[in-house]
Amino acid sequence: MEPNSLSRRSFLALTTMAAAGMTLKPAFGESQDLAYLTLKEASELLRRKTVSPVELTTTCLKRIEAYNPTLNAFITVTRDQAMETARAMEAEQRRGKWRGPLHGIPIALKDNIDTAGVRTTAASELFKDRVPSEDAEVVRRLKNAGAVLLGKTNLHEFALGGTSAVSYFGPVHNPWALDRIPGGSSGGSGAATAAGLCFGSLGTDTAGSVRIPASYCGIVGFRPTNGRVSSRGTVPDSWTLDQVGPLCRSVEDAALMLGAIAGYDELDPASVDVPVPDYGLTFQAQVSKFRLGVPRVPFFDGLDPEVEKAIAAAIEVLRGLAAEVHDLSSPIVAAPLLEIWTKVAGAESYTYHSKWLAESPEKYQPATRRRLVSPTNAGLQGQNSPEMKASTYLEARRQLDLLRREIRKVFANIDLLILPTLLSPPATVAQGADPTIVSIRNTAPFSVLGLPALSLPSGFTIAGLPIGLQIVGAPFAESTVLALAHAYERETEWHKRHPRLDLA
Repeated sequence: MEPNSLSRRSFLALTTMAAAGMTLKPAFGESQDLAYLTLKEASELLRRKTVSPVELTTTCLKRIEAYNPTLNAFITVTRDQAMETARAMEAEQRRGKWRGPLHGIPIALKDNIDTAGVRTTAASELFKDRVPSEDAEVVRRLKNAGAVLLGKTNLHEFALGGTSAVSYFGPVHNPWALDRIPGGSSGGSGAATAAGLCFGSLGTDTAGSVRIPASYCGIVGFRPTNGRVSSRGTVPDSWTLDQVGPLCRSVEDAALMLGAIAGYDELDPASVDVPVPDYGLTFQAQVSKFRLGVPRVPFFDGLDPEVEKAIAAAIEVLRGLAAEVHDLSSPIVAAPLLEIWTKVAGAESYTYHSKWLAESPEKYQPATRRRLVSPTNAGLQGQNSPEMKASTYLEARRQLDLLRREIRKVFANIDLLILPTLLSPPATVAQGADPTIVSIRNTAPFSVLGLPALSLPSGFTIAGLPIGLQIVGAPFAESTVLALAHAYERETEWHKRHPRLDLA
């Protein structure tokens, strides 16, 4: 048990869960407490007044105090504001007001998402003292839903990388193995959620920045369809490709968070006015009728043997759930999609940063500066932005728009795509400055296509490192993605595992 012993109410909560058949396994070498409840479990206990928002928030804050010095998942912790909100949500509940499933739930925010009166740094010295005057749209929606905001999580500087080892505030560490990266760019959100420092978090995904840390940290990460969730008020990586999404410990939790933040924002040019379904009804879908396509080429090429074995086992589970599972006869060609991603993201990132790169280049981490300005930077991560012609960018944008229309044809005969999230387990933190150490081959193409894509736990390596399965749907088919992911989660135990941290 942690130094903060459980209150009588917390003890009764755990007793209630045990009676309901919900078992929690020990983590961090200690008896389990409230921290590893899923968001949904915590919400149900709050609704029954078995626990309070203050208790949940206190639990998270104490865990942040104990574990964040090692994980470095948070840049800013808003302790006072969080406790004030928790007390307010508790008072509202006493008066009979209930805002929904996020009422009183402690949540963390990636530190490139604006928060009024709270610094938003994007993990850069350039923005280390930046304090926005307005909340991002997703923050406004979370507050309206009653969420308790714990603070801002660390990330790969300006979301320009997949390791979260490049940050003015120091690297984030993977809770499953402290010498390993948690993925990025939403690495702090992934690590905090996996380690029980919050009940869910928000990240942003441009090339896989929600799905990559979800895969490496053994949790669920969901990038919705482009335009489903407003990106207004986030520090941009690429206006065309950025998308806010939840990171959670279960598929149901991801559905609840998505329901709170999804919807049209007339002030966001990228937002799309498409009705948002009740994601709570998602799990009533008849998964047994789903047709699943497996894009073997190129997404299964060059896999680490342990990843390949885990994904093969996951596909066998899915064969028992769906109507059919078959390889795609017409492969999705990743190379041109990655080229388009490079040109669009490169030009837009450089455009946003060009003024500061000219005025204060020393305030960027060296790896970030090289990525933005070096025409010789190797691999797809090198964006050649200063030398890109306007015609090159505009042609890439035109191809992107055409491909987003064409991809709908792929879903004429299938409902979902199934593939590995990543090619290999996480590298070491010491390797984290290398822009090619995390491959975006299996994630960035679906950012270009603007499709809803979810990563969820599907196994572990012999060394105990998580492996992620990726499920991709048609435009605005978030419900279909969630339904299959939930069905798979019910058939497996991977999501019930939690990391052990040895802080001795």
